[in-house]
Amino acid sequence: MSLASSTSSAASRTPEQKAAGLAVARILLEIQAVNFRPQEPYILTSGRASPVYIDCRKVIAFPRARRRIVELARDCIEREIGCESITHVAGGETAGIPYAAWISDALMLPMLYVRKKPKGFGRMAQIEGHLTEGGNVLLVEDLATDGGSKLVFADALRAAGATCAHTFVPFFYGIIPGAEEALLEKGVRLHYLACWWDVLEVAEEQKLFSLDALDDVRAFFTDPIGWSKAHGGKEE
Repeated sequence: MSLASSTSSAASRTPEQKAAGLAVARILLEIQAVNFRPQEPYILTSGRASPVYIDCRKVIAFPRARRRIVELARDCIEREIGCESITHVAGGETAGIPYAAWISDALMLPMLYVRKKPKGFGRMAQIEGHLTEGGNVLLVEDLATDGGSKLVFADALRAAGATCAHTFVPFFYGIIPGAEEALLEKGVRLHYLACWWDVLEVAEEQKLFSLDALDDVRAFFTDPIGWSKAHGGKEE
């Protein structure tokens, strides 16, 4: 994969989107939610090896950071989707639940949460909350890599009679080839604030990591599949 193809989404953002991305990147670095570890790669849930890891769950412990991220999320959603077209905000279990709670409150909309599969007792519910038939649901998670989990949750919402055409995350990897396109093929548009390229830009600007670490991370961003293969991770 070429550098141009891996950065096409980030490069096409508006000035407002770029400013929001850098603001969120600064917050995530400030609260130490970002880890660079090229010499001891992480193995992600996708099976890919990665020299970087981000923990967006950490935001729950920082109220001021959380408030700013939610403000930027609200602006993004209202700008890119609209003020009145969404009827519910649904969080994907588990990390999407707090973000859905904050965003539903900011948008003054009912909140739901969606399990990966129905619970094995009681009502066997997969969706919690009150979903109105024909509702237009915004799916929220903490981050997106290749977008696979978004489709699981979107399918559950659609099976319950809702429309789910949009998903929002505060952080999108932005380096996995075809991630946004795969979602669009299934009728789901991804909206996000920051991506790895924003984090790299701020990390370089603030000199937070060594030059060797930054170069290794940049190599991963440019060719994540090749980097993963070379470091013992998933090859596809």
